[in-house]
Amino acid sequence: MEMLLGAILKEKPQALFTISENASVKEAVDIMAESNVGCVMVMDHGRLQGLFTERDLMRRVVHQGRDPQATTVAEVMTTEIATVSPRITVGEAMALCTQKRLRHLPVYDDNNDLLGMVSAGDLTKWAISEQEHTIDDLTRYIYGAQA
Repeated sequence: MEMLLGAILKEKPQALFTISENASVKEAVDIMAESNVGCVMVMDHGRLQGLFTERDLMRRVVHQGRDPQATTVAEVMTTEIATVSPRITVGEAMALCTQKRLRHLPVYDDNNDLLGMVSAGDLTKWAISEQEHTIDDLTRYIYGAQA
């Protein structure tokens, strides 16, 4: 059986990087740089309003010549966000990321509580790890336990 997203969330650090809609792009970039993340969640009264990503910075701020200190995150954030359940499989999440060209998936439970976020990198890391386990198992099967 394929791993569910909930299991990946349990292995990740619990830190969620958030910012207010009214914060400047400069503040968001500072958080992203200091935390070594490519995305911050834009929250308003505990509810997800959007994501501010490196792609948003590049396309909607730098490319358009906006001032990062004078531009609010709300002006340039991504608002069309796909959210997922912790009960979907990693394969389903990877397919969603590929089909919709997404890099970040907020994960919500049935009570609409935010559990965390997985990135395309998290999903790829898991897929590679699973392939390595499969290769090791097949090698042991073919060559015996001493391999």
